[in-house]
Amino acid sequence: MSQLQRIAIAPSQLQQGQILLTKEQQHYLGRVLRLREGDRFIAMDGQGKWWLAQLIGEQAQVLEALLVETELPIAITLMVALPKGNGFDEVVRCCTELGVTCIAPVLSDRTLLHPSPQKLERWRRIAAEAAEQSERSFVPTILEPVAFNTAITANQTSHRYICEARGEFPHLKHCLQHKGQMTNDKEQETIVIAIGPEGGWTIQEIENAESAGFQPVSLGRRILRAVTAPVVALSLISAACEV
Repeated sequence: MSQLQRIAIAPSQLQQGQILLTKEQQHYLGRVLRLREGDRFIAMDGQGKWWLAQLIGEQAQVLEALLVETELPIAITLMVALPKGNGFDEVVRCCTELGVTCIAPVLSDRTLLHPSPQKLERWRRIAAEAAEQSERSFVPTILEPVAFNTAITANQTSHRYICEARGEFPHLKHCLQHKGQMTNDKEQETIVIAIGPEGGWTIQEIENAESAGFQPVSLGRRILRAVTAPVVALSLISAACEV
């Protein structure tokens, strides 16, 4: 089954055992992937459901539901200050592959990028494509950018960390609870991890985050690029928590 091509669909496209393909999806399946009448592929709704489907004309017939277990046992919200240029594209792509649940772009004191609505749609497309490629069951949620001080007070989960490159802070890997403790609860645990922009967080931002319940942590002794740090943080969390 793993060799079959995958596409993300909206839940509303599934009607009475058929998938109503959009023109773009028809083009992708037929012209890009070279699928023909009767060929099979996997459709995923980005909300945890997969189906084996067969291409029939301009639509697809659902053959069976598939059980897929590719998600992490915890939910990870990545709160990340927008880097300059197109760096956020790579953050979305890589962190989707690593299992992030939600990406919350924030505008910090040192943020240089102020994205347009078109950027947000682009990031959501990248997340969907990366979820297809990495065989995720869920497509991460990409929130609209908000001010950093707004973001840190919006989430009240018990596991909240803010990464800081300088200062004597404990390493993130030492702060993460044992994976057995994090996955035994009936409700899925959630971790929020905040990553700063080029130049890092300001002292005031760190203090505000601490006041909001965030624990400052380190990702190591080296200074990481703004697009590298989220990948390192997600890798550490998944390594500690994945069964």
